[in-house]
Amino acid sequence: MPFTLTDAIVSQQINERLSSIYNLLREIDVHRNRSEFNLNNIMKTHEKVTPDDKVSLYYQQKLKNLYNAAIADAQQEEDVLRKTLDKINEIRVIRNEFRIQLKNTGNKETTRRGALMKMLLSTAQTLPLYVGKTPGAKPPPLCGAIPAEPSYIAKMGDMVAALAKPGSDQDEENWILAEVVQFNPATNKYEVDDIDEEQKVRHTLSRRRVVPLPLMRANPETDPHALFPKGSVVMALYPQTTCFYKAIVIQLPTTAAEEYQMLFEDVEYSDGYSPPFNVAQRFVISIKEGKKNKS
Repeated sequence: MPFTLTDAIVSQQINERLSSIYNLLREIDVHRNRSEFNLNNIMKTHEKVTPDDKVSLYYQQKLKNLYNAAIADAQQEEDVLRKTLDKINEIRVIRNEFRIQLKNTGNKETTRRGALMKMLLSTAQTLPLYVGKTPGAKPPPLCGAIPAEPSYIAKMGDMVAALAKPGSDQDEENWILAEVVQFNPATNKYEVDDIDEEQKVRHTLSRRRVVPLPLMRANPETDPHALFPKGSVVMALYPQTTCFYKAIVIQLPTTAAEEYQMLFEDVEYSDGYSPPFNVAQRFVISIKEGKKNKS
């Protein structure tokens, strides 16, 4: 019998993670205070050594010890920060699994259009930021512009771009924003739900018609190579819609919190392109050729 979540179980699991986060934040303060103490000692020791003086063996050893201690404190603080972020992600996973369970049992309320747009913006802004553990570490697949491995299978509840008909009464196929229901290895096909609940459409699609969205943001300051270059032709979510259209990147984000700026192909404008729009990393993917779409 499959395990099902209840309100009480979900609340208990989330409260356990929140309690862990509270303790981890206190631990971070301890490491940070100790690190600041060592950094102050380093500065005071350097002040005692003038540029013209030869550094004695005593001060050489003292500075070495202080620097080693500061490095150790920074590494410990980083470890605790990563544990904290893992707990936050666990809460996201628990809530998402519960939401999917309610959805599959039909026990849910339809999300209004405005609320859906806010939810999509929130998920994009809170997408985990990739921070390498070592200098020069390569970002993994599905970080920023880095595509998934060819063998990758999106998990239940993951958001994807899917080439499908938005509604049963429509003939034209579009790249729509969808949520994975399941993947059938026997048929090598996905079942996905249109994220726009007004459509209430479930699609069965081959893998080539489903593109996983990024699971992490790339930091432009440390991993600019994990972003689409300026001038790239991409597929991006048109603002205030749930469809992906062809667009050109005209400006890259310069900080982890910024978005791409791009022009969408749009026949409603005289030059064939929309005004510049900002689009979050989560909703920008490599171009996929399908049937012609109209913006």
